[in-house]
Amino acid sequence: MASDSGDSNMDREMILADFQACTGIDNIAEAITLLELNNWDLVAAINGVIPQENGILQSNFSSEASQANLFGPPNQSEAAEAATGVVAPPPSSSSSSSSPPSSSGSAFCPIIPSSRHIVERQPRMLNFRVEYRQRSIELVLEEGSTVGEIKQILETELGVPVSKMQLKGWKSGDVSDSTVLRSLHLPKNNSLYVLTPDIAPTASTSQNSALQESLNQNFLLVISHREAQRDYSLNFPGSRTIQEVKRNISDLTNIPVRHQQWEGWPASASDDSMTLAVSGISYPCHHLSVCRRSSPANAQEPTEECPDVHMISDSEGDDFEDASEFSVDDSEMFGMGSSTCRKSPMMPENSENEGDALLHFTAEFSTRYGDIHPMFFIGSLEAASQEAFYGKARDRKLLAIYLHNDESVLSNVFCSQMMCADSIVSYLSQNFITWAWDVTKEANKARLLTMCTRHFGSVVAQTIRTYKTDQFPLLLIVMGKRTSNEVLNVIQGNSTVDELMMRLMGAMEIFTAQQQEDIKDEDEREAREMVKREQDEAYRLSLEADRKKREAQEREEAEQVRLEQMRKEQEEEKEAIRLSLEQALPPEPDDEPGEQISKLRIRTPSGEFLERRFLGSCKLQVLFDFVASKGYPFDEFKLLTTFPRRNITQLDPGSTLLEAKLFPQETLFLEAKE
Repeated sequence: MASDSGDSNMDREMILADFQACTGIDNIAEAITLLELNNWDLVAAINGVIPQENGILQSNFSSEASQANLFGPPNQSEAAEAATGVVAPPPSSSSSSSSPPSSSGSAFCPIIPSSRHIVERQPRMLNFRVEYRQRSIELVLEEGSTVGEIKQILETELGVPVSKMQLKGWKSGDVSDSTVLRSLHLPKNNSLYVLTPDIAPTASTSQNSALQESLNQNFLLVISHREAQRDYSLNFPGSRTIQEVKRNISDLTNIPVRHQQWEGWPASASDDSMTLAVSGISYPCHHLSVCRRSSPANAQEPTEECPDVHMISDSEGDDFEDASEFSVDDSEMFGMGSSTCRKSPMMPENSENEGDALLHFTAEFSTRYGDIHPMFFIGSLEAASQEAFYGKARDRKLLAIYLHNDESVLSNVFCSQMMCADSIVSYLSQNFITWAWDVTKEANKARLLTMCTRHFGSVVAQTIRTYKTDQFPLLLIVMGKRTSNEVLNVIQGNSTVDELMMRLMGAMEIFTAQQQEDIKDEDEREAREMVKREQDEAYRLSLEADRKKREAQEREEAEQVRLEQMRKEQEEEKEAIRLSLEQALPPEPDDEPGEQISKLRIRTPSGEFLERRFLGSCKLQVLFDFVASKGYPFDEFKLLTTFPRRNITQLDPGSTLLEAKLFPQETLFLEAKE
């Protein structure tokens, strides 16, 4: 029993070592956990970590058989037979020594099995995390499903009709309901969110409105790569997941996601499938740092991952003419299949944003050839053209478009000897806007041709097409003109430093002559525009003065009209009061004996006299009303006696004429109040 236990432990150690060699997982605890989940079935565990595209490897053989196949097979063909169930044909004399070595440092290498020995391929399952308002739905579907099927499941879970549902978060943009998930090339774990613009949120969904706003916001992540001592400022939408951010950083730093060690993520960002909007990072800017996780196995990685190069003799060449049938490229045939040894691409394929692609290009260029290189413009080709051609004539520059191709044998020499030469770097930095692109991948090359056609015309794109791979890299010198942009020179990768400098200086001479003409034309145009602006300003000031004068005159006339209107209204009001008082006066009594009649004679300020008889019993108010009815109101004039001088208007209006001693006759005069 002790012997069986010892053998079992040794078997597990061997399986663990093979699993780490095949998957590249350095963390022993993580590797043991994955193997235990698969009951220490090596092939099943490998399939769980690295799904096979052409089928799932058989895993229903015993652990003893797997050990025999993985460790110590008599030869390569026997290992292939044991791992896949395919009986290898007997080796011929011409091919006995030409079998390509494994791309991994381990003895285990999956070989494409014959269709009659492959178990039926299991459907690849995709995990989806869908966020809607305050809810989060977890879904698992086959990659053969459609987007419409996801919406139907969400309709059942959320109670939202499919017709009012918008499913967002796809990397390729909006997709139709009939789109098959397999065609989108999705990773295993995905994060989506649902929008329902036609369904008004209730009071309970106010938090969802804030979440929706966060999903639409852009977060600036300032990520410090500690080992390279570089900072990357990257913009991500709130709908981007933490896992996607880590993958992008993997492209920039060449640190695989599983080897990344981060600092700065908040405690709430515990799941890589979370979106940035709900991860708890600071808005609008958040600072992070990343480095490669240290591991004791790192010291052995170069030995394990970079096997000796297998040299091929002339006699072996015929056996590799059809190597493409086995999907083996040159680097794999020469033992360079390891991700560590294979050169990282200068630019990721099908990058969504040109600025991100240029950031990756600059970082990779610095990694390969050092930090002394031209300052590459980070942005689209259109933005680089705007920067170079469309400023003031004195500030314009030539546009240098550097086209890189890793498949050309001239690339390394051109970059290291020419593009990184101090004289070239200084001259380009002072006189050019330098923009770069990698055309190694056909997709990136097609994208470049489309951009060149749009900005420079089909002739430039056709010119680039005519150059063969071994003529790359290329340096296009473009000058902006009034009506169109012109390519002055195309410098090929076989140029020397002196030739490159001479051609740059020749292009600069042509540009300088054109620039001087443009500066002269611009100065003359600005002088004409200055005179016109001065004339326009003088004319404007004249119009403004006329307008103010006219407005002042209009205000004055309006004020006069207003005052005249007020005067008329006051006169009409006074006349109305006068008439009402005149009508309210008692009739003048006749001069009959026996009646106490008082005769009053009143001198006005104009020298005229008013005469009238009043009953002695009349009140003074009647006298006042009589005077007011003649146009001398009580509040503006005072009534005085001659001698002794008395102010009658100060007496009680309710007293009689007899009491006021204005009987039987009296002479009074009117005087305006002060």
